[in-house]
Amino acid sequence: MARPIWKGMISFGLVSVPVVLYPAEQSHQLSFSMLDKRDFSPVGYKRYNKTTGKEVPWNDIVKGYEYEKDQYVVLSEEDFRRANVQQARSVDIVTFVDADSIPPQYFETPYYLVPDTRGQKVYALLRETLRSTGKIGVGQVVIRTTHHLAAVVPVDEALMMITMRYANEIRERKEFDFPSLSAKSAHVTAKELELARKLIEDMAGPWNPEEFEDTYSEDLMNRIEEKIKNGETHELTKPEGEHAERRSAQVIDLMDLLKRSLDGGESRSRKSAGGRREASVTKVTDAPKARARARKSAKTAAETKSASRRKRA
Repeated sequence: MARPIWKGMISFGLVSVPVVLYPAEQSHQLSFSMLDKRDFSPVGYKRYNKTTGKEVPWNDIVKGYEYEKDQYVVLSEEDFRRANVQQARSVDIVTFVDADSIPPQYFETPYYLVPDTRGQKVYALLRETLRSTGKIGVGQVVIRTTHHLAAVVPVDEALMMITMRYANEIRERKEFDFPSLSAKSAHVTAKELELARKLIEDMAGPWNPEEFEDTYSEDLMNRIEEKIKNGETHELTKPEGEHAERRSAQVIDLMDLLKRSLDGGESRSRKSAGGRREASVTKVTDAPKARARARKSAKTAAETKSASRRKRA
């Protein structure tokens, strides 16, 4: 069970909903240790007093702000709370906007807002009102020592709070060189647009997040198993020779690539003399499923091999 990271209220107008905040994301990344490459011993880090050179235990460490050279003002958790009492205790909703009106680059980290036993009814009232109006709440909240812009969003039976970036945290597009919005100025032809549209329609399907997996940890674990099997546990693998020429450096026939991409899906989906396409026939969109099945098989094999090695040990 995830641990709560904040307790307070969702407030809008004069209405308050007591809630507890839980992280909605979880990491599956592998954990690594830092080693000294001379003898592969673990490397540790010490917190030390820069005046005395002595190590400082966590219980003796406090936060401080350097307001002049070598002069600090010490801050406690109560100081952070008093800086903005209202937003340190509540997700303070100041406006409601259309759910699809906020560009994706503003959204950051999702959390679950779980109602306190005293707030079940008003929680459900807010959730259902947001759902029926197609709106989401936007406000601000202080979590630990950080001031967040945040959206309150209904997701099935839950209300989620998604932290957001402030406008000044997103770089201006003018810093970069993008192709013109005019297809003609970007040298994109009508035929290329038509083929690309057909390819996108061919690959289109409903959103199903279970079809996508972060498999890099599994791939990396397979590489680790391979190094153990080959007796290369203390060997720093060096890069191989120069990689093949990158596609970006080649002259690309875009029309040819689009046609071949379309043919790859259509050749497997044509049946009967009329060449009609049927939904039950394999399409380009089946490729992620096939890759997922292959990854699952590889994962099972790796787990079996790892279990066998532990048993022998």
